[in-house]
Amino acid sequence: MLNAKSSAGGAGELSRRRFLQAGAAIGGGLLIGWGDTADAEPGSMPVAEFAPNAFIRIGRDGKVTVISPSIEMGQGTYTSLPMLVAEELDVDMSAVGFEHSPPSDKLYGNPAIGGAQITGGSTAIRGFYKPMREAGAAARLMLLDAAAAKLAVGVVELTTANGHVIHAKSGQRISYGALVDDAAKLSVPSKVTLKDPSQFRIIGTPVKRLDGPEKVNGSAKFGIDAQVPGMKIAAIAISPVFGGKLASVNEAAAFAVPGVRQVAKLDEAVAVIADHYWAAKKGLEAAAPKFDDGPNAKLDTADIVAALAKASKRDGVVAKKEGNAAAALGAAAVKLNSVYENPFLAHATMEPVNCTVHVKPDSCDIWVGTQIPSSAQLAVSEVLGIDRDKVSIHNSLLGGGFGRRLEFDFIVLAARIAKQSSDPVKVIWSREEDIQHDMYRPYYYDRITAGLDGEGKLVAWKHRITGSSIMARFFPESFKGGVDIDAVDGATELPYDIPNLLVDYVREEPPGIPTAFWRGVGPTRNAYVVESFIDELAAAAKKDPVEFRRELTGKSPRARYVLDRVAAMSNWGTPMGPRKGRGVALLSAFGSYVAEVAEVTVWDNGEVHVDRVFAVVDCGQVVNPNTVEAQIQSGIVFGISATLWGEITLKDGRVQQSNFDSYRVLRIDEAPKIEVEVVKSSEAPGGIGEPGTSALAPAVLNAVYAATGVRVRKQPIDAALLRSS
Repeated sequence: MLNAKSSAGGAGELSRRRFLQAGAAIGGGLLIGWGDTADAEPGSMPVAEFAPNAFIRIGRDGKVTVISPSIEMGQGTYTSLPMLVAEELDVDMSAVGFEHSPPSDKLYGNPAIGGAQITGGSTAIRGFYKPMREAGAAARLMLLDAAAAKLAVGVVELTTANGHVIHAKSGQRISYGALVDDAAKLSVPSKVTLKDPSQFRIIGTPVKRLDGPEKVNGSAKFGIDAQVPGMKIAAIAISPVFGGKLASVNEAAAFAVPGVRQVAKLDEAVAVIADHYWAAKKGLEAAAPKFDDGPNAKLDTADIVAALAKASKRDGVVAKKEGNAAAALGAAAVKLNSVYENPFLAHATMEPVNCTVHVKPDSCDIWVGTQIPSSAQLAVSEVLGIDRDKVSIHNSLLGGGFGRRLEFDFIVLAARIAKQSSDPVKVIWSREEDIQHDMYRPYYYDRITAGLDGEGKLVAWKHRITGSSIMARFFPESFKGGVDIDAVDGATELPYDIPNLLVDYVREEPPGIPTAFWRGVGPTRNAYVVESFIDELAAAAKKDPVEFRRELTGKSPRARYVLDRVAAMSNWGTPMGPRKGRGVALLSAFGSYVAEVAEVTVWDNGEVHVDRVFAVVDCGQVVNPNTVEAQIQSGIVFGISATLWGEITLKDGRVQQSNFDSYRVLRIDEAPKIEVEVVKSSEAPGGIGEPGTSALAPAVLNAVYAATGVRVRKQPIDAALLRSS
């Protein structure tokens, strides 16, 4: 799961079989990273067999390169992870660079996600905070040992600063670059001591993005930028109905388009391969493919919702139980029942999915931006019938991920197309194909009931979650006892003290519709339900929404603190104008605590405009405050799009949305003013990529209620419900 603990220990912990190793870099220098005791002894591994998890390379020029175990998709990983190394290594960030990691669960597995090589679930810092620091600290000690031998002095006489070893007594300074060859011959220390946070020079300071300049000047390379000698371009059309098959294609018409070289037919799709994209696109249009719609030809969204509603009346599998919710509900002075619905959502990344593949007789090269390089490598090896180590993944920057690039369907599809060509083939999905053949966030149907005592205190809570299981497909080993741990994430561990609580889960799969993780995974959906319903209870208890929450957070001081701070920041309780309102939401997820207040205006036509958002985040030890603030801001913007307009619907088996005219996203002139406060904390680092999105929807919808008195229990907002009479 995306927030699972490693089987070898909790987040940030390493298996006892793993330890730091060193070796000589090709061309000279020092390699250091994580190896495995099953393979070798410290310092003994040649370059070809060096097995790091997260490792660093130091050249003779003193340049430090961090091979990042997590992939950069806009979240700042390629700056934050190198900061951890630089802190313990005592080098300036100007001397640090980065590289994408090649595919390998063994070498680059994230300890926060069960050891899988996955970038997701807000786990990059949580998983690698300690390992990356340990790699930097070990390298520093080895450089000190090398310098001590060179100067014939004791290590205790030496210090390090800014990429140099310093001998204060003699005034001598030796650069790391001058020591790396000697250091590479040394055994790695079996134990390293990490800096106390009071000694931090880099961690916790605002550092400019290392990948920023190339993204500004246009030299940054994303998957769609791949250029391979002899490469052809393919445009693709997939059956418009999930489960449909290709019936016919006019190949002659396609070949009549200048530049078209090949028509590649698959069971469920057709691709036209050409010299350039325009020829491929026009050739595909000329080919006019027709499809057999198959068993889902009449499927509508209403059918899926009806099935979910029916399933939600079944008893679910218990995900969490405390006290006796049934008895407490029976004795409650006030009982509330509500149904909340979450729609299917597309990821709509700015870079539509694409993949370049060159299939050779006994090997395959793939150029792509992916969050799961190791899994993609395995999947392609299986579909092509070649050895896994013969599949090379050349990863790149991701033009947005949000969970879409946690899937390898588009990579496998590209491999199947390229298998029919002797040339490298870049397969580019149009925006329409991207949206209409996404792996969607599931449609969820939630029944929630709670009881208040005579004083308006929350005494009972029952939450039933009904929907498809992503985990049963993505991580089947974690789908145990019939509970999808992602589906209930954010519903079972609340920041509130509720004496009698029951959360259960009913699995109901929509026919033919692929579902997948979406920015915020489980807490995105569940925070919307939980925090909206908490507001309903506050109203029933005739209490202020912030005060009602405060009364429930006595056992969670971090939650209460961010709640109090956001209330102060937003001037909570001060009057607002007609059809204006404030709403609050509190989130404890991904190891972080976030409170948000949204201010909205509801226009007379029912349209909602989000005017301002205030956010206070306690994510434990902050690595780069710039990144934290940017991630909260981007999460809020992403969440606004989904809350106001995001919805994938089906009619006659076909997705009705196709581009940004029908799947709307927030435009720059619609963006609210956002204020973010980051709490200084010495707690373990928490995740930050998804909490901003997760807390946004309930804050906005609670603000809509404050402005209009109308509860919105189904996303996206239906303007017709809010029109002024």
